[in-house]
Amino acid sequence: MHPVLNEEDSSMSCILHIETSTAVCSVAVSDDSQVIYHEEQRSDQKGTSAELLGPMVDEAMSFADSHAIPFDAVAVSGGPGSYTGLRIGVSMAKGICYGRDLKLVSVPTLELLCVPVLLRETVPDDALLCPMLDARRMEVYAAVYNRALKPVREVQADVVTADTYRLWLDERPVYFFGNGAAKCMGIINHPNAHLLENVEPLARWMQPLAERRLLNGQTEDVAYYEPFYLKDFVAKAAKDLLHMKR
Repeated sequence: MHPVLNEEDSSMSCILHIETSTAVCSVAVSDDSQVIYHEEQRSDQKGTSAELLGPMVDEAMSFADSHAIPFDAVAVSGGPGSYTGLRIGVSMAKGICYGRDLKLVSVPTLELLCVPVLLRETVPDDALLCPMLDARRMEVYAAVYNRALKPVREVQADVVTADTYRLWLDERPVYFFGNGAAKCMGIINHPNAHLLENVEPLARWMQPLAERRLLNGQTEDVAYYEPFYLKDFVAKAAKDLLHMKR
């Protein structure tokens, strides 16, 4: 296993994982650092996240209860991503935490996207990872990480041009992935730019990041926690557009 995702030092805990930041609605249960249950459904094919999530969570919790495995925490994807999806996922997670007196753990969505890449792909040691979530037009929510998942550039909403990531592309390979990546590759158009397809932020990939946070005491205040919507960017973009039209 990738050293960043090695959970040999983790505490023994059972976590319910909820991910609703994109069109794929997913839940999972992990116990003692192993994913023992997971389910994914596309909300754009089988209903809305609000319609799908409740029954999926009920089935996951029933599975754990039927095996007499008590939950210790609920982990939820904390954004950025779909405003509605994130709100639905966080509301569900909070309700369960209140009802069962559980801890709440927030997993950054772009960091979560890196987990399947680190586990499944062969990426050079000096490479950088750039997870992207689709915003609109040529806009994406993106961050840049090294292979140790240390931020090289924090999460931002980018209007992608040929120069947006050139600082890093001129120095080393950069791997782009997530549902916002494919639309940007023609514009980025750099020999060090590599596209990884079919990488999604699924609940079953949350386990190592959630357990690490739980072990380190990085839990959220259930009453006041809000996901990371990047609202400031949306407001600024609308304001800039209004000035351009004058």
